Amino acid sequence: MIRRWRTAAWRGIGAAAALALTAAFALTALLPAPAASAASAAPETSAASANGGSGYAFAPGARTVTGATGTTDAVPLEPGTTYRSTLPDKGELYFRLELAAGTTAYVPVTAVPPAAATVSASDGIEVSIEDANGSACDYSSARFGAGLSPRPVTAVGRRDAGRALCQDAGTYYVVVERLVSGSQTTTPGSWDLEIAPVTEPALAKAGATTAPEAWNSASPEPLTGEPRRRTAGAGFTTARTLDQGVWRTDITPGQTLYYAVPVDWGQQLHATVDLGSTSGEAHGYVSAALNLSLYNPVRGYVDDVSLGYDGTQKSSSLDPLPPVAYANRYAVYGTENSVRFAGAYYLVVHLTGQTADTFGKGPYGVTLQVRVDGTPNSGPAYAGSPVPKGVFDVSSDRGSLGTAAGDDTAMRALAVGGIGTGTALLLVLGVWTLTARRAQIRANAQKPTA
Repeated sequence: MIRRWRTAAWRGIGAAAALALTAAFALTALLPAPAASAASAAPETSAASANGGSGYAFAPGARTVTGATGTTDAVPLEPGTTYRSTLPDKGELYFRLELAAGTTAYVPVTAVPPAAATVSASDGIEVSIEDANGSACDYSSARFGAGLSPRPVTAVGRRDAGRALCQDAGTYYVVVERLVSGSQTTTPGSWDLEIAPVTEPALAKAGATTAPEAWNSASPEPLTGEPRRRTAGAGFTTARTLDQGVWRTDITPGQTLYYAVPVDWGQQLHATVDLGSTSGEAHGYVSAALNLSLYNPVRGYVDDVSLGYDGTQKSSSLDPLPPVAYANRYAVYGTENSVRFAGAYYLVVHLTGQTADTFGKGPYGVTLQVRVDGTPNSGPAYAGSPVPKGVFDVSSDRGSLGTAAGDDTAMRALAVGGIGTGTALLLVLGVWTLTARRAQIRANAQKPTA
């Protein structure tokens, strides 16, 4: 009889138990998986280990190319494709571009020295684009600056179809050269490169050819509210999205953090960076300890600000920028000239390695105030599509947390998920026990009394 009761009881709970187990497993599958480690939760940490210790996250799947020492053997670059290469400490590298007459081209080159390299303030790179006759269409340079820290530096070569030089269709050459100060302390050896060419089509019809003169150049009121945690990316392609708000993260000496802020046509970007105080007594001073740089959607330099550090909290803001407009390219000043299209504007934060010698290895707290003002407009009408497609679109798909949530939200979801999994299992046991008890009562009621 007992065996029959067991059989009856198990049959009685079978459907309910199966349903409860199915629901529990389904719920568990929907809940966020627990983080394997702190490293996996922080993109900037994992990226450093994945790139030979340089700390820079190169674009996944980037095509490796070898730069030529002259134009004859220059390999072609295709807009919309990201490349990796190597820059020697002496000499120039040449790459080839084929451009239509009305196409504006941007070729950003990011140089990444080894993390242990020694550099001087004037060391860096220069990038230019030349036509078939050797005339330079444009050139730009990027240097390490007063922080004396071997961080990624980015310069953009440009062929602007709206300028008097380099108007013809045909072959152009991208020239990359290392700037060396001649200092005996500079570490010799090659640097890694990331190259990401972009092309911009001509307008469907002619527009204004002068930059807007009237725009609000006043500094906005500081944002208030509890900072939300948001870990950073370690390169342009892994930059994490920041919308308007107050954000916080941690940084260690020698580290570079990348964020992307969507800014539409007609909008103004404002950014402030705070470096928190050290724990314990502070003694000493580090010049240009923290650098905040702003780059436009083609990785062109816009502006930067540096903070000296004495162990107490410091704060500084980028200069006010005009609203994003196509006609800004006609501005005389480079800062205004660079906010010429909508898209992801990159905030890049670097803490010099010298900070560790004076104030310890950290980590140090960083807070970013990001403000985007203005009503978006439709922007210009292009005669074609930029390459890569969507580079001048506003998108918030960088990072998995969307536009409103920070890493604090993700951690709360993880905690709820952990609780939810246990709750689901308890629910299964509860349903199972209740059903079993009811089945037992029914079985006892059916027993013969004699």
